[in-house]
Amino acid sequence: MTSAEHQVGTLLRELREERRLSVRTLAGQAGFSPSFISQVENGQASPSIASLEKIAAALDLTLVEFFQSGEARTSVVVRAEQRPRFESRWSKAEIESLGSDRAGRIEPLLITLRAGGTSGKRPHTLPREQFAFVVSGEVTLLLDGTEQVLTMGDAVTIPAQRPFRWFNSSNGPAQLLVVSSRTI
Repeated sequence: MTSAEHQVGTLLRELREERRLSVRTLAGQAGFSPSFISQVENGQASPSIASLEKIAAALDLTLVEFFQSGEARTSVVVRAEQRPRFESRWSKAEIESLGSDRAGRIEPLLITLRAGGTSGKRPHTLPREQFAFVVSGEVTLLLDGTEQVLTMGDAVTIPAQRPFRWFNSSNGPAQLLVVSSRTI
């Protein structure tokens, strides 16, 4: 178990218990088995990006809110060494929260997909619109069944409730700046 997996597992357990949800209830709401939720909580499973988004949504949180839970922010500046990070071994990705304010209207994430990395096995939907900008590398977006290769400088807006999936079939890493809208 890596420290990142332990942190995500601990955070998940704390958030679930705060909401007085059983493992079985949370699993049902997120669309997973209770054993998978238990494995994540115990640092025995590394969820994909898509799985984390589903778990966060079942807790009535966005992915950024999930990672900022328990983080006390005293400044609007987010220093590189202080941003909440999560490494998904399954997705071959690192997710970093770039936002400083949980009450803001936007939620920025930096996602680094290593070679062979993916957001999940299948396309998934989110209840809100997302904007993505390719900071570096090359990544393929599967949106509504159509694949498009995006390279450094390319951008896309993904409408709410549209099935999408990211994957990196190149030999190097790719970085995406992803900004989601938040309903307040």
